[in-house]
Amino acid sequence: MANPGMSAVKIGAVAVTSLEPGRITPARTGDLMRGHWQVEALHHVRDVIYAEDASHVSTGTTPRAMAAFRNPAIGLISAIGWTNVVETIQHYRRP
Repeated sequence: MANPGMSAVKIGAVAVTSLEPGRITPARTGDLMRGHWQVEALHHVRDVIYAEDASHVSTGTTPRAMAAFRNPAIGLISAIGWTNVVETIQHYRRP
């Protein structure tokens, strides 16, 4: 039952996909969208913490290699219980 005096609000989303009709459900669409934003969130952390977008490292596969080193480091920070990547890096950084 709704709260008295409160009105119901419907929230929707529109998504474009190349999947054929019948191969996608609203639940699967939500899963794909959440997966996309998880990747974007990781990129955001790498860019803000490591200034990845401003990096001058751009030869060959070096940018991909640097991301390959940073991703597990960010995952390890979470796995050991830290919730703030910046605080963790500052904590473990050598003086």
